[in-house]
Amino acid sequence: MKLFTRLQLSFLFFLEFFIWGGWFVTMGTFLSQNFSASGNELAMAYETQSIGAIIAPFIIGLIADRYFAAQKILGILHLLGAGLLFLAGESDSFTQFYPYIFMYMLLYMPTLALVNSVAFHQMKNPSKEFASIRVLGSLGWIIAGLTIGYLAWESTQLLKYTFYMTSLASAILGTYSFFLPNTPPKLKSGEKIGLKEILGLDALTLLKDRSYLVFFVASVLVCIPLAFYYQHANQFLNEVGMKAAASKMVMGQISEVFFLLLLPLFLNRYGLKKVLIFGVLAWGLRYLLFAYGDAGENTWMLLFGIILHGICYDFFFVSGQIYTDFKAGEQFKSSAQGLITLATYGLGMLIGFRFAGWLTDQYVSESGHYWDQIWIQPAIFSFVILILFLFSFKNETIKIKST
Repeated sequence: MKLFTRLQLSFLFFLEFFIWGGWFVTMGTFLSQNFSASGNELAMAYETQSIGAIIAPFIIGLIADRYFAAQKILGILHLLGAGLLFLAGESDSFTQFYPYIFMYMLLYMPTLALVNSVAFHQMKNPSKEFASIRVLGSLGWIIAGLTIGYLAWESTQLLKYTFYMTSLASAILGTYSFFLPNTPPKLKSGEKIGLKEILGLDALTLLKDRSYLVFFVASVLVCIPLAFYYQHANQFLNEVGMKAAASKMVMGQISEVFFLLLLPLFLNRYGLKKVLIFGVLAWGLRYLLFAYGDAGENTWMLLFGIILHGICYDFFFVSGQIYTDFKAGEQFKSSAQGLITLATYGLGMLIGFRFAGWLTDQYVSESGHYWDQIWIQPAIFSFVILILFLFSFKNETIKIKST
C-alpha cells in the first residue's frame, strides 16, 4: 500500500471514531444535566445504536453493495449526520433531542461497515495491514475524550458543545470521503442478494454446533452488562464527583489497544475458553469495583474498573470474532460476522440498554442515584453468565499466526 493511501485511510478511521467517541460517551451525562432525563429516556437514546445496528445491513446490502461507490455513500451519510448532530446540540428538551439522535444513528451505524469496505478494498494483505490503520480509530476516540476533559465541558454543564464539535468533524469527514480511493459496488450487474445473506441468516447453521451455540447465547447475554457501562459509566463518574471523567475514561480505550496487541499471545498460550472466561470475569470484577469505589480514597477502584475495559472487550468480543471466523470457514465468514454483530450490538445491547435504564430508575436518590445498588446487579449477572459458560462451553484450540 502506498504511503499516501495509508495516511488517507488512517485519517478516515481517526475521524470516524472521533465523531462517535466525541458525543456517545457523555450523552448520558448531557441528558441528565440538561433535561433531567430518566433512566428510561437514557435507554431510549442509547438504544438508537442497537436499532441502527439492526438497520445497517439493509442499507449496506440493498444500497451500498448494489448501486453506489462506498466512499460516496459514506460522504453523503456524514454530511447529513453533521446537520443532525448540530440540531441535537440545539435541542431544548429530550422530546426534541430524541428524533435527531435516532435519525443520526440510523445514518451513522452503516458507516462503520463502509469505512471497513473502503479500507479493505485498498489492502493486499488485510490481516497484516488493517490493525495498524484501525488503531487510529481508537486514537480518535481517545483524543475526543481528552478534549472534553481538557475543556471541562462536564463540570461546567456545556456538553452540548460535544455535538457541535462532532458536527464539524462529521462535515469534514463527509467532504473528505469524496476524495478517498474509489470503492465500487461489490455486486456485479444482475447479481442478486437475498434477505438471508443481508442479515447473515445463512450462518445460522453454525448454531448446530453446541459449543458455538453456547458462545452465541453468552455473547448476547454479556451485552446486557456491557450496555450498563456505555449508558451509565460517565453519568456515574460525574455524579460521584470524579473530575474530567471523560478524560479518565480514555484509559479504557488505551487499555483496549494494549490488550488487543497481547490477545494473540493469550489465545496461543491459554486457549480460547480461558481467554473468554477472563473476559467475562473482568466484567463482574469491574462492576464490583464501581459498586464499592468512590471519588475519594477509593478512586483507584474506579480507575481500575475503567482500565479493565481492555480485558472486558478484547478478551470476550474480539476473541469471539476470531472464534466466529474460525468456526465459519470461507463459506459463511462474512455472514457469520454479520450475524454475531446483529445479535450482540443489535439484540443484546437493545435489551441491555432498556434494562439498564429501567434499573437506574429504581434507585434514584435526592442527590442522584444509589450507584452501589445499581452496579452490584450487572456484577452478579456477569458472574452467573461466567458460571454457566464455565461448565457448558467446550474448549477449542485456535492458533493465531503472527504476521
